[in-house]
Parts: sequence; C-alpha cells; structure tokens
Amino acid sequence: MSFNFAITSSKPISEFFRKSGIFNFSEACLWVQNLPYKRNQDKQNPFCIAEDNGGTCSTKHAFLKILAEENNGNQLKLILGIFSMNTQNTPKVKGVLEKYHLIEIPEAHNYLKLNKEILDLTRKNSSAKDFENDLLEEIEIAPNQITDFKVQYHQNFLQKYLIEHSEIPYSIENFWKIREDCILALQQ
Repeated sequence: MSFNFAITSSKPISEFFRKSGIFNFSEACLWVQNLPYKRNQDKQNPFCIAEDNGGTCSTKHAFLKILAEENNGNQLKLILGIFSMNTQNTPKVKGVLEKYHLIEIPEAHNYLKLNKEILDLTRKNSSAKDFENDLLEEIEIAPNQITDFKVQYHQNFLQKYLIEHSEIPYSIENFWKIREDCILALQQ
C-alpha cells in the first residue's frame, strides 16, 4: 500500500509503537502482520494484540485503524467484508466444508481500505487476492464495532443466505457452529 505516515501523536497506540522503535505506519503494518493469527482474550481492549502476542483480522486491523486516526490518517477505512469462504481461497477449511457437504460458507473479514486499495495484514502472507474476487458485500465500521456489531451483522447475513439457499439443511445455530469449526481449522 502506498499509504504511509510518520507516527508523531502522543496518544496511546502511537506511543506504544514509538517506544517499540517503530516510527511510521508501514513499519507498524509489518509488525502487526508478523504477529501470529490467534483469537484474543479481550477484543474490546485495543492493545490485546500486543498483550496476547497475536490477533485476528478484527483486532489487528482495528489496532492499525486507531493508529491512523491518532495521526490524522482518517482517510484509511476499517472495512467489514463478507466473502464466500471456500476451498480455493481458504484451503485449510476443506475438511470442514467436505464434512458438512458445503461448497462455501459466507465469512466476515476485516481489513483496511484506502480508496479502492485493500490492505490485509491478517497473516504474514495474506493478501486481498485471497478473497477480493469472492466478496459479497462490504461496509465501513469503527474499531469498536469489531465485537458485537460484527457478530450480529455476520449472523444476519448468514440468516439471509440460508433463506436464499434453501437447499442447505442447517439451522442458523448449526451453520454458525460449522463456521466456528472453519475458524478452528484456520488456527491449525
């Protein structure tokens, strides 16, 4: 991404990076991207990725969005996208999808966006190419919406999806459990 700025704010996340010897947004992105992918104990705490030494698409990108806001980089957007997770774009879920006789499952994913350019720092090798062709919808959210709002939005999307795909024999509760099994497979 061509977006970069010096970290000059004295606000908390900016201070964290400067004390860590990281002085610009590009370096901060690299630091976040190199953290392991893992679920966080307290997603409401913006510092959870530092405290847990890892994070998810939600916590990693919210942390960077707050950093941008602290340094007047408000043009950078935090996005909640829903994409069709399948064996081509997410090979690690193949066993789960096959077990439940599914071709895909809509998955919520957070990333950053500047104009039309997507920045995905979820894992060391993650890229917009992993999901952008399978995006079903996307909305801009605030960092504090990565918890309850994201879950509710995702579940509402899945409910509509199940109505539109009546051949899928699962309740919303079972479909959500299958999705959780997919997330566990991603952590392996």
